[in-house]
Amino acid sequence: MVQIRSFLFIFLCLLGYGGLAKGVSGLAVNWGLQSTHPLPPDIVVRLLKDNGFNKVKLFEADPGALRALGRSGIQVMVGIPNDMLASLASAVGNAEAWVQQNVSNYISSHGTDIRSVAIGNEPFLQDYKDQFVNTIFPALENIQAALIKAGLGKQVKATIPLNADVYRTDSGLPSGGYFRPELQNLMMNIIKFLQDNGGFLTINIYPFLSLQADPNFPKEYAFFNNTSSPLVDGSVVYTNVYDANFDTLISALEKNGFGRMPVVVGEVGWPTDGDPSANIDNAKRFTQALVDRIVQGQGSPRRRTPPDVYIFSLVDEDHKSTLPGNFERHWGIFKYDGSIKYPLDMGNGRAIVPAKGVKYLAKQWCVMSPSAGVSDPNTLAQSITYACENGDCTSLGYGSSCGNLDAQSNASYAFNSYFQTMNQSKDACSFNNLAVITTVDPSKPPCLFEIMIDIRKQKASPSVYRSSAAKIEGIFAALILGIVGSFI
Repeated sequence: MVQIRSFLFIFLCLLGYGGLAKGVSGLAVNWGLQSTHPLPPDIVVRLLKDNGFNKVKLFEADPGALRALGRSGIQVMVGIPNDMLASLASAVGNAEAWVQQNVSNYISSHGTDIRSVAIGNEPFLQDYKDQFVNTIFPALENIQAALIKAGLGKQVKATIPLNADVYRTDSGLPSGGYFRPELQNLMMNIIKFLQDNGGFLTINIYPFLSLQADPNFPKEYAFFNNTSSPLVDGSVVYTNVYDANFDTLISALEKNGFGRMPVVVGEVGWPTDGDPSANIDNAKRFTQALVDRIVQGQGSPRRRTPPDVYIFSLVDEDHKSTLPGNFERHWGIFKYDGSIKYPLDMGNGRAIVPAKGVKYLAKQWCVMSPSAGVSDPNTLAQSITYACENGDCTSLGYGSSCGNLDAQSNASYAFNSYFQTMNQSKDACSFNNLAVITTVDPSKPPCLFEIMIDIRKQKASPSVYRSSAAKIEGIFAALILGIVGSFI
């Protein structure tokens, strides 16, 4: 029991990642657009509707997405990136311009059902070193003033998506929850302001991160249908870390006089690749149980009324930063192209269905030439590094879907990733004459050599959120050295 209490505390410290009072109807999901070849927005909206999603959260006001969501019957939470907070905090006029362009415009001209604005994203992460502490509340105040001026104060609610590290529990029990002392006054100001204006609090919870970060974390406790020893907190029994984490927040709210504050879970999910714990079996187990809870309207022990829960996320994004880990590009319940990763019952026996109408590039791949000699190992190493920096090699890591490839296939995977990212340009499959184009699929299940969406035939509107995509620096260094060494 003491062991699980300590694990809960570690979990809380490590996390850095409509119809509020009446319960949940339908499913909610995050739609991220940080992809080199994103699905066209109209195809995504159909994918959402086909699978019963009636609420969606965007990480910024992407024009293509907001237009496609117009008159779709889907409720929208539109986000404001952290790098815009300073500007919005500096002048209410900036907030008014943002609301006019990204909220009023789409509601009036396109019929987009925007219900809330998410101001910033996890602004109090300790990794940010207080970068947004002085701008988040003024930005909230100015956006709220702008919504009221636009006549949207009652229709569109404000929120701030927070990471679970804004609260703590020294006892390791949810009942011991409290806000970080250095954030206490600011959190009280934010929560009171949200409550006074009919807004709600948004929290992101990631059981996967606790399992991924601590090899001693009890695996079963990360899942809903676990078989491990429960955590007993007085008369309350917790069988999973998700409920324990959520109720730690509820406890902190209750202690500060905000026990009735509406709370939304803004992000929760499980990735399928890029880490030994990120695999299809774990993701299916977690996500199916999560969907079942949402459909059944299940709340937590301290708050029986179920919150809106936004699954993270809809599709994989091959252009996200990998700084938190290679798994960052594999959170989708669908692949990058909207195809199904694993079967899911979306409620009442309704099976998950894939995206329709997706067009692809030609069925060809770039692989290492079987006859290529490696007279200069540095040339091969530089070629693989370049391919991985500009493509996506996150599936090649230890414990990932392509982690057991031989040296030649490893190089081929890297070359093909770059080739597809560059829209199969002939010049993108040279690598100092080490690579050739083939029409024979080199995939070796479970490792798939993907073919990208043809964005030249399907217009899309790529976007970015959280942090700007960065090149992969050093992530594949050991892998590359191993590949080159195998050829010497």
